Amino acid sequence: MAKKWFALYTKSRTEKKVNQELIDKGIECYLPLEKRLKVWSDRKKWVEEPFIRSYIFVNIEESELQKALNTPGVVNVIRFSGKPAPVREEHIEIIKVLISGNDEYELSTEKFEPGEKVEINNGALKGIYGELVHHLNKYKVLVRLESINQNVLIRINPSHLKKV
Repeated sequence: MAKKWFALYTKSRTEKKVNQELIDKGIECYLPLEKRLKVWSDRKKWVEEPFIRSYIFVNIEESELQKALNTPGVVNVIRFSGKPAPVREEHIEIIKVLISGNDEYELSTEKFEPGEKVEINNGALKGIYGELVHHLNKYKVLVRLESINQNVLIRINPSHLKKV
């Protein structure tokens, strides 16, 4: 049986600890982290936070899921129709490209009405298809990551888009 990516749902704020526990068990995992500037009343600090809160991705055979689920801090595997839902490899790659690039993005679970289909034809996300969304006088492209029920809104220069 081939390995597939699965999304695990973790207890709040335990993503990094769960990531280390999974590594210690010999499970290939991916915890997308992004740097954010945190501002307190007395200081500012750059911190690495999970890109999607309470989610961590594991690349395992479905028969090995129980081993991952028995990890402290893991609540469940993301399921659709009662079955563990594999995450498409291309969705993992989109997240990796977003985090490593300089594009501005927002994560959203909001349901959008289908808009105009576009392809990004310039920059780190070249070749990605999405829907054009006009929001607060800024052009954004909505990329749907169906396998994890998330949407990514990316602010983008309209000159980097072409109609599909």
